[in-house]
Amino acid sequence: MKKIVLKVELYDERIKKRAMKAVSGIPGVESVSADMKANTLTLIGDIDPVCAVWKLRKVSPTEIVSVGAAKEEKKKEEPKKPEPKKEEKKEEPKVVVPCYEYYYPIRPHPYCYVTCVEEIPNPCVIL
Repeated sequence: MKKIVLKVELYDERIKKRAMKAVSGIPGVESVSADMKANTLTLIGDIDPVCAVWKLRKVSPTEIVSVGAAKEEKKKEEPKKPEPKKEEKKEEPKVVVPCYEYYYPIRPHPYCYVTCVEEIPNPCVIL
């Protein structure tokens, strides 16, 4: 879990709404909060800060202020009860989703390929 603080020019409610919508679509975002007075946007979740900035720069000029671990609230400790032993679960590898907006397919070269008639074993040549 990461806590990312971004400086975004939120000068209007409309820009704030567009920024919140753009960032909330990123996979891994758990919470988003905006501070209009300080012009900051705080994101919490497993996300790439560069990807978040990339999305927000389409809406408004954006800078990264800080990136760190999200603080979890401390709860009162309750007496622990003995738990039966559990089988260890194998953790599945995390799937990293690339932050590509557009995909450009690879196109073949526009050159013509010429082969000799003698190289083909059964050529059919009409003269």
